Amino acid sequence: MSRPLLAIDIGSSKISVVIAEQKNDTIHVIGSGVAKSQGVRKGTITNIELTSRSIRQALGDAKRVAGTVASKAIISISGAYTRSINSSGIVNIPQQEIGIKEINRVMQTALYNANIPNEYEVLHVLPYNFKVDEQEFIEDPFGMNASRLEVDTHIITTQKSNLSNLKKSVKSAGIDIENVVLSGYASAISVLNEDEKELGVCVIDMGGSTCEMVIHSGNSIRFNSFLAVGSNHITNDLSMALHTPLNVAEKIKLEYGSLKTPSNELIEIPVIGDENENHEISLEIVYNVIQARVQETLMILAKELEKSNLKEQIGAGIVLTGGMTKLEGIRELAMAIFDNMPVRIARPRHVEGDFEPLDDPAFATVMGLLEYGAGAYTQYEIDSNRKMLHKKEPVTSDEGDMHDISLTSKDKEPLDQNLKNGDIKQTLAQVAQEENRESIGQKIKKLWHWMTQIF
Repeated sequence: MSRPLLAIDIGSSKISVVIAEQKNDTIHVIGSGVAKSQGVRKGTITNIELTSRSIRQALGDAKRVAGTVASKAIISISGAYTRSINSSGIVNIPQQEIGIKEINRVMQTALYNANIPNEYEVLHVLPYNFKVDEQEFIEDPFGMNASRLEVDTHIITTQKSNLSNLKKSVKSAGIDIENVVLSGYASAISVLNEDEKELGVCVIDMGGSTCEMVIHSGNSIRFNSFLAVGSNHITNDLSMALHTPLNVAEKIKLEYGSLKTPSNELIEIPVIGDENENHEISLEIVYNVIQARVQETLMILAKELEKSNLKEQIGAGIVLTGGMTKLEGIRELAMAIFDNMPVRIARPRHVEGDFEPLDDPAFATVMGLLEYGAGAYTQYEIDSNRKMLHKKEPVTSDEGDMHDISLTSKDKEPLDQNLKNGDIKQTLAQVAQEENRESIGQKIKKLWHWMTQIF
């Protein structure tokens, strides 16, 4: 049985749409479309109508190739106007065994304890450290016996107005939204391997007008940051320095852009304001302009890494992705600026389907959204819908019935805070009304289970 997937990456320079089918654990791309981004500036929506038009254009191209489209999409949101905080939660385990219900309860408690401003909305609640009784750094507490469970979480939030404008743009294009994912988180999903996550790694997605940074440590995001600078700023710098139109500056960047040894070769380019008149410029000037902008950008990102206080925990070094990383020599420059830490340029993981352009670093985010939709999220997570995501299978109870043990956003508050005296009376009444065929022992067992959940 296949399941349709629709991913939409709303970037500052382009909008990417990919349609795929998921069969078991395999993703098969069946259509893709790209449109120039309009109404988006430095990661935020500035014109809902223009953005919606660009989304419709990219979606239309993808739909023509695929012949079909999913009813709901997983969309990206930039790190602009996001705020992240760390919070912890503690719950008692009356039944002495930790299940999904208890993990959800402790994560919801951490979210409840977080001081989130009213104008912000939760995107992700990501646990990075579980503690069972007195034992810390538990990778997976599921199924363990314990009397107390604690968790430390990294909570990513965004301004409600920013999120609302993004959703309006997508819905105006005729698409419902399944989930919203931080673009840096999505990029990390598509480019990282398990060893890098375990050792600790910093992922930087260098896009058209933004740079997104996330730090993975202990198999979960511990830090995220945003910089409103990207490859489009290089184009602007070249246009001003060379006195040439923006479209010409973009062509020069793509054809001659390099951070390696400069060339003294001369090229002719049109003058801004009078494209019939050409003048000669040296490629050394092009090199100096690009070098200055990229070096400044990487130095700011290096300071953000220092600010995270996690630099000593990223044994796998730096992973660069995004369209800006296609500049020749950027890896060597990054190694020098990041104190000779290991640096690699990453492409998104290859998926089935004859769409070679999607292997480009510029499509890391949209491919990460696809993987997120297929279940490649963190082991446990509360998503933008306040729903608990996990990878555990439903369990079989003693009576032999199958029960889905995942919980939804209705369980936002810790369980013991939701239950009132009326709930207790109702629960006891349910026990009294059980079918006569049940034995006294079975009734007592159920009564004890419900009472421990209440208290």
